[in-house]
Amino acid sequence: MITNKRFQFLLPILSPLIAIISALIVGGILIILAEANPITAYTVLFQESLSSYFGFGNTLTKMTPLLFTSLGVLVALRAGQFNIGGEGQIYLGALGSTLIGLYVQGLPAIIHIPLALIVGFGFGAVWGWIPGYLKVVRGINEVITTLLLNYIAVNLVSYLVQNPLKAPSAPSPYSPLIAKSAQLPIILPQSLAHAGIILALMVAGVLWVLLVRSPLGYQIAAVGFNPTAAHYARISVKNTIMLVMSLAGGLAGLAGASEVMGLKYRLFEQVSPGYGFDAIAIAFLSRGSISGVVLTSLFFAALRSGANIMQRSAGVPVTVVYAIQGLTVLFIAISLAVERRIKTQSNAEV
Repeated sequence: MITNKRFQFLLPILSPLIAIISALIVGGILIILAEANPITAYTVLFQESLSSYFGFGNTLTKMTPLLFTSLGVLVALRAGQFNIGGEGQIYLGALGSTLIGLYVQGLPAIIHIPLALIVGFGFGAVWGWIPGYLKVVRGINEVITTLLLNYIAVNLVSYLVQNPLKAPSAPSPYSPLIAKSAQLPIILPQSLAHAGIILALMVAGVLWVLLVRSPLGYQIAAVGFNPTAAHYARISVKNTIMLVMSLAGGLAGLAGASEVMGLKYRLFEQVSPGYGFDAIAIAFLSRGSISGVVLTSLFFAALRSGANIMQRSAGVPVTVVYAIQGLTVLFIAISLAVERRIKTQSNAEV
């Protein structure tokens, strides 16, 4: 019985590792089918993305929006809510920070940068609050509303950069450059890595304190574990759901703001290459752990960062990397099902 309990304790740690290793093994088979050497391919991928100066800088750049958005998904999950709208919230956050960077001029960077970040957070928070409100007031499932709001946000930004926000004489849809005072500083010279990653790690630390060491964190967990019991404990379930959905949207909004302010310096029609959907996988893979989100975001960012280099150096298509990401999600889903069955059998024996 003691051994069984120890095994159950290790399951949350072992499951993600087994899922990642399994995905890499199957990915290796795909690489062989592509007539390439998997050992060479993986060596190039992870060496270039984690050990080389420019590759690591690129990894940190891609990790920033992934970390912000997956933290948002995690917060919602703590309250039993599924935020599938990270992609749209990224677009709205990018739009908010762009408006401040374009139309608010003459401010020093020490004011302009926080203001643009706050507005980006606010735009994303509003986009997250809408499905939260519809859930508690109208009973509409948040999965449906967050998913549909993605399309509205993407098409809204597309319209704006093709019309009122389009830069003069721009060959493709994008806005003018934001003011330099609204641009995040580069933290690794001659690389793409910007201060957004520092902010994302700080937010992760604050969020850990909030969720683990504060009464609000207990309130959120109570609502996620048993809304009925939380209601009888005089916790406002409706307000908590709207709060976590707003916070989730705001964090994703910071992802969009960091992309504009730290990387692109203008609003493009395609703000995100799918970070909002990757964040869902990251949040589930991390098993509700803030530190797990940080490490998994780094893993997914390394895959994205090293994909093109792997294609050039080892002749492996970039699509293999996306297949590995999908396989990781598949294997973590399988591990969750197995874990649940093990716990059920253990409880039945007791």
